[in-house]
Amino acid sequence: MTSTGIRLHAPAPGWSIPADVVVVGSGVAGLTAALRCEAAGLTTVVVTKAHLDDGSTRWAQGGIAAALGDGDTPEQHRDDTLVAGAGLCDENAVRLLVSEGPDAVRRLIDTGARFDTDDAGAIQLTREGGHHRRRIAHAGGDATGAEISRALVDAVRARGLRTIENALVLDLLTDAEGRTAGVTLHVMGEGQHDGVGAVHAPAVVLATGGMGQVFSATTNPSVSTGDGVALALRAGAEVSDLEFVQFHPTVLFLGPDAEGQQPLVSEAVRGEGAHLVDADGTRFMLGQHELAELAPRDIVAKGIMRRMQEMGAEHMYLDARHFGAHMWEHRFPTILAACRAHGIDPVTQPIPVAPAAHYASGGVRTDDRGRTTVPGLYACGEVACTGVHGANRLASNSLLEGLVYAERLAADIAAEQAGQDGQAGHTANDPHTRVPVPAPVPHPATPAHPLLAPEDRLAVQRIMTEGAGVLRSAASLERAARRLADLHTRASDTLDGEGKTAEPGVDTWEATNLLDVARVLVAAAALREETRGCHWREDHADRDDAHWRRHLVVTLRADRSLAVRTTESADFPPTR
Repeated sequence: MTSTGIRLHAPAPGWSIPADVVVVGSGVAGLTAALRCEAAGLTTVVVTKAHLDDGSTRWAQGGIAAALGDGDTPEQHRDDTLVAGAGLCDENAVRLLVSEGPDAVRRLIDTGARFDTDDAGAIQLTREGGHHRRRIAHAGGDATGAEISRALVDAVRARGLRTIENALVLDLLTDAEGRTAGVTLHVMGEGQHDGVGAVHAPAVVLATGGMGQVFSATTNPSVSTGDGVALALRAGAEVSDLEFVQFHPTVLFLGPDAEGQQPLVSEAVRGEGAHLVDADGTRFMLGQHELAELAPRDIVAKGIMRRMQEMGAEHMYLDARHFGAHMWEHRFPTILAACRAHGIDPVTQPIPVAPAAHYASGGVRTDDRGRTTVPGLYACGEVACTGVHGANRLASNSLLEGLVYAERLAADIAAEQAGQDGQAGHTANDPHTRVPVPAPVPHPATPAHPLLAPEDRLAVQRIMTEGAGVLRSAASLERAARRLADLHTRASDTLDGEGKTAEPGVDTWEATNLLDVARVLVAAAALREETRGCHWREDHADRDDAHWRRHLVVTLRADRSLAVRTTESADFPPTR
């Protein structure tokens, strides 16, 4: 691994704290990793961009998938995952997910998560797209993510883990050999720490969530700006499969000009029997797939888009009027409230829906222990590409992946530091960090990465929506690449002899991160000349296993150009 030497333009850190592990992110993946590291005796610091419970996890409606029901098996869960992944899943990664998943969910329950149960006390299970069995555990009807987030946040606070909230991570610190030495971050607002500082640690866990804000309309919260992927790229890590962005089929349609976070209408609504219909009331998914509305998400999203094109419509409808008021109020209270807040009553009206950016199946490439190609840097959750999701994530596998792989990487960090601890002569009872932190290379005097102006965030989002959305082609991707390159060049041209660029700040850092991930996504989507999973090329409508049953791996060069290579097969090569 060769470091790029690239860092965001930012002031030098004005304060620092030591730790054994710093976890960046506070969703299911980040907090699970932090709790497991703390339980192993490691001094752990959690850094999160907003409040502890403000990440993407709390927005998850449907639930968490695991073979918990009678007659269900990990093998059946594996088969459904592999089918959804359209030939690009790493089969070992999937095997680990489904075999370790049930016990991981039980440990989550032991941590305090309360799932919906029947009168006998058994966990209630539902179905979602791509699943042949009921294996989705849910909480609060359609508030699963909020309940999981509550339980984990409560556990973190009860155990007294050190947390730094309202902090945007900037860059990875590395030593002279390129090994992880911590992170720099900017704390927004007054507190114990303010402004740019650093957490020095020999292990960094990226659990920063997704990058849905790279598009104009998304189900992701405003904090999902691809910060972890961008950081990893600048650190020299490999990123893979960013072209596979899942567009959720059923997002509440708020008008053609709606931008920002849009209300999700969970797949569980279809799992309970809702139908997709056009303006004439015709169920257009019948005959397109054996599971009709419960086909994998890429197939349903494409079915909706095709029908919209055929009818010249801006949206389709999800009809669940037959549920009745009682079911809506008790099974889907969150969705019911969101619809009514926008003037739609699903008890008496079909819900207008259209696809919107939802989940990144790709991310920072890891092995089955969460290790990236940068020594000491780990990743889990949506920011990571473990190989589980392939070309299209199976519904409700995301929370499970975050849970399972967070536990796996925490075990690896503990084992790694226990080994180094013994060599260094430290003890587990040492009140300070157990492993000496490598000395980071000095903060650069001039920026190696120019910053975009705040208004360029909207420009990136519109470029991506127009050129790299649900429907893509060589022409649309070429236009997107050219326009992104213009933004990149314009920002570079702002550098003068003294290295000045746009004013450092949260808006400019986020806009720059979005541009970084957008460039990778478009480059990969343009190179992959086929339609597979949630990557839909109008000019290459067929899946091409002979040429493209493999992954695209991208790194950032020191001159900020992109290097792209392909793997030999659908399985990832080792990261170390």
